[in-house]
Amino acid sequence: MAKKGAREIIKLKSTESDECYWTVKNKRNTTERMELNKFDKSLRKHVTFKEAK
Repeated sequence: MAKKGAREIIKLKSTESDECYWTVKNKRNTTERMELNKFDKSLRKHVTFKEAK
């Protein structure tokens, strides 16, 4: 049975490589797509990660 609530698992995709992160966000509080600056392991530097569908 699936969880009920506002939190959903989302995928963050790197803008410069194929690297991905998985995280959770609250759909009620954050309705727009997330953009986070995180470390890309393949490029070994910080890049922008955008929410992917």
